[in-house]
Amino acid sequence: MRNFGLILLALCALGLGAAQQSAPLPLLGFFPTPARPTWRDMLATLDGISRHAGAVLLQRNVPWQEFAAGPDATSREFENLQNLVRLSRQRGLEPIFVVDALNGLDRRRFYGLPPAWGRVGFADRRVRRAFTNFAVRIAREFHPRYLGLGSEVNTYMAAHPADAANLVSLYRETYAAVKQASPATLVFATFQWDQLRRGRTGVDWSPIEAFEPLLDVWAISSYPCFDYPQGPPADYYTPLPARTSKPLAVAEGGCSSKRVGRWPGSAAAQIAYLRAIRDQLGPRLAFWIYLLYNDVDANAYHSAVASERDQETLALFASMGLTDAAGRPKAALAFWDAIRREARKSPPAPAKAK
Repeated sequence: MRNFGLILLALCALGLGAAQQSAPLPLLGFFPTPARPTWRDMLATLDGISRHAGAVLLQRNVPWQEFAAGPDATSREFENLQNLVRLSRQRGLEPIFVVDALNGLDRRRFYGLPPAWGRVGFADRRVRRAFTNFAVRIAREFHPRYLGLGSEVNTYMAAHPADAANLVSLYRETYAAVKQASPATLVFATFQWDQLRRGRTGVDWSPIEAFEPLLDVWAISSYPCFDYPQGPPADYYTPLPARTSKPLAVAEGGCSSKRVGRWPGSAAAQIAYLRAIRDQLGPRLAFWIYLLYNDVDANAYHSAVASERDQETLALFASMGLTDAAGRPKAALAFWDAIRREARKSPPAPAKAK
């Protein structure tokens, strides 16, 4: 949503919505991705989310050039984030933040690095400075309850094993800096669960445990319907709460409500996915983020997506919303609302660090 800066600034100036309210636990929410990159669609998405959730996940790529200089950098991207936080809080939505170094449609690659930096990895001092400074700025300015330092990091680690230790050490350094800026913030990274499950002898826990003991929450992403068209089996997520006593979170995930090419999808699969998360993880969840509130028009994002491969990937996720692009509810939205009503009555089970 790189072209939303002026839109967000104008909407915030209108002072729309009410002051942020205290949200119940566990937090349920969505990514605030509009059906199309226009101010009207952005506003409709935020308003829709506010009727069906208590949180938004704001996952932001690092403004590398600006924040390599320090945490007080002037950045249009950070101004956009400030405005989106205001719009969210005005609607009673609690922001959950994730700092992302990578391309959300291809986790093997960095996103937006200055060309002059060349081909670099997580050992590069400029990368490390910018990543940490951006995270510290978010922690210092917003003092969020939850702040993620990396998204689906095991995917990058598997593709670049020689750089994995550098990613982990950067997480540890940034964790300490964030805690100094905002001691009460719970810090985490997210891990791609479907990939972890494909380990040779079962779930590969080594990427998660490489970050311990500095994971305040064990957070996953999951898109199981690519492998299980009818929805995930009854034991799909149960290894996670059995492995740790720490709080759990689903930081993104979903299933498509229709087939896309050779990839399956159905309204029933969406409900099966929601049921699986509820039944297998629900009592332990600190927060649960579903990928899309509304479907997105992939063609409308054509100019914002870098490559043809990324455009094809985006199309796989475009129909995962719980409403269509016009805001008309799908069957899964009523199921989601029922889960949320129950969650508001029952806080998550207590969890202690190992």
